[in-house]
Amino acid sequence: MAELIIMFREVLEASLIIGILYTYLKKSGNDSSIKMLWGGVLSAIIISIIASFIFQMIAGGFEGNASKIFEGIVMIVASVVLTTMIIWMAQNKNISEDLKNQAKESLTSGFKYGIFTLAFVAVFREGVEIILFLYAIGIKDGISVFPSVIGALLGLFAGYVIFVQGVKVPLKQFFNVTSVFLIFVAAGMLTYGVHELESGGVIPYIGGETEVQDDSIIATRANGDTKTFTLDKEKKAKKWASRIWDINPEKNSDGSYPMFHDKGSIGGLFKGFFGYNGDPSLIEFITWVISMIGLNLLYQKIGRKKQ
Repeated sequence: MAELIIMFREVLEASLIIGILYTYLKKSGNDSSIKMLWGGVLSAIIISIIASFIFQMIAGGFEGNASKIFEGIVMIVASVVLTTMIIWMAQNKNISEDLKNQAKESLTSGFKYGIFTLAFVAVFREGVEIILFLYAIGIKDGISVFPSVIGALLGLFAGYVIFVQGVKVPLKQFFNVTSVFLIFVAAGMLTYGVHELESGGVIPYIGGETEVQDDSIIATRANGDTKTFTLDKEKKAKKWASRIWDINPEKNSDGSYPMFHDKGSIGGLFKGFFGYNGDPSLIEFITWVISMIGLNLLYQKIGRKKQ
């Protein structure tokens, strides 16, 4: 479901930018520049698709710990970019006026491809963000194509309704509401990035204890729970010990996950929306708490201070 919101918002942002530029060019009598505008949009879409394939090829080239480290870095970068996007949208009270000024400068500068470049950069930026965010969501929860397509179509439809039909939509309220939701998504991405770096061996497992006794390893969690592992399972023992709790219910008899398991139907939704984890490690839990507090402070103090 997170992919639907992200696709809707990203496509809507791109639609708004192109709609504002198109309207300005029409009203200012620069019809000849409209072809440049659509050329920039089409080029950005094509390059974004190519970039998506290249990115997937690069990502598929990693194996084992290298794959986990790569995924962890991507998750953290995606969290930072998503946070930057949220703050940027909150800071800019009059994006329309800014874009019109940029278009005016492009037209008066004498640079033939000014409008083309403006449109290309705007759409390609959204395309890169979509690639990054969807890949990050896919690592954590898997990607559902249907919600992604629906989100994109809704974004295009909303742009059409606003600029072609002239319907007034409370965009500021919409972006404020979705920004709060995306703060949870960003925190979940950051936390899962730390989780992958733990699995990849970059960040050590912290919390709990492991002790070798005879021919086995006794792992003890902070809450006192213990579990025995064989000597060749040292990493798994440390991983298990680092978990501060485990509230995931046991699998069903048919091997499926119960609803409230973090891989189940309801638990999975909470995992996708809020970064929920039924058995977090100590450092994951600390990361989630700090990121939630930090992101909310950034949004309130920095992102909205100009409103």
